[in-house]
Amino acid sequence: MRLTIITPLSIVVDEEIDSLHAEDESGSFGILPGHAPFLTALAISIVSWRVEGQDRFCAVRNGVMTVSERTKINIATREAVTGDDLATLDQEVLQRFHSEADEERVEHVETMRLQMHAIRQIISRLRPGMHKETFR
Repeated sequence: MRLTIITPLSIVVDEEIDSLHAEDESGSFGILPGHAPFLTALAISIVSWRVEGQDRFCAVRNGVMTVSERTKINIATREAVTGDDLATLDQEVLQRFHSEADEERVEHVETMRLQMHAIRQIISRLRPGMHKETFR
């Protein structure tokens, strides 16, 4: 079977596999060669697959998975982090989560500053006689 995992920015995985295990809202499931056509929305979870007896893993942040032609598995997701063992993958996912949370906080503060600046500009245009210090 051929597994392809893509994000908006890159192809994360594109390789031949023996089997796959994933999870959607109804629970976990497996895909073996010859699987019927299939479409599901993935939960935030770990997708695992086997290649020549070795397990590989990918943490996905939601996504859509299709099985077509009994041999093609495609996963489109917002974000995917791969790893050869769960401990390493866990640490990388946590590190990305923390850095994204920090970036989101900075973006939120900057957005609030821009909104306050826009409000001050609107008020100064609507009430030209008011002192600017009133709105700080």
